[in-house]
Amino acid sequence: MKTALFFTTLAILAFLSSCSSSIHRTSLIEANIVNEGEFSSVKQRGHYSYWSDRVSNAALRITINLSDQTAYFYCGGEKVGQSRVATGKEGHSTPPGSFTISEKVVDKRSTLYGRIYDAEGSLKIADADTRRHTVPEGGKFIGCPMPYWMRLTGSGIGMHVGPIPNPGSPASHGCIRLPREMARSLFEKAPVGTKVTIVH
Repeated sequence: MKTALFFTTLAILAFLSSCSSSIHRTSLIEANIVNEGEFSSVKQRGHYSYWSDRVSNAALRITINLSDQTAYFYCGGEKVGQSRVATGKEGHSTPPGSFTISEKVVDKRSTLYGRIYDAEGSLKIADADTRRHTVPEGGKFIGCPMPYWMRLTGSGIGMHVGPIPNPGSPASHGCIRLPREMARSLFEKAPVGTKVTIVH
């Protein structure tokens, strides 16, 4: 009896170990990139952000829900993943509507928001807006990094890697921020022309 219990315990520990190896942690929240065999069990375990690696010929569709600050991913009529996001905070709201990904840039920096330094290299403005703040003579502006940038509007709204300081609450200047692993996977899977719907 004790021997059977011992081997059962070892089997459970091995299973838990194999499950944990499929989870990729970002600096912000858990983002799980899972294979087809683990897809259902990951959903049942309740992890908030996940992506299925299953292959589908159906076009990817993305829905961004502003109310629950979540992105939902669909192939055909099947939901294949979801992710926490942070959309535009008060005064910088993310516009609802139907869009398509029109441009993709792996390493992009904002031309509007960033930091301003003086000629000596000292930080002058940490949350600079180039429309309101002037770079001092000899100084420089360094735009905020926006890795895995996917443009949605001509005015600069897009999806990219970014901090989600309070999951469930808006935090950006209008863009849709994603955890790094989810943004990287989405960048790889979503071609230019992918439809994105933003709803309240």
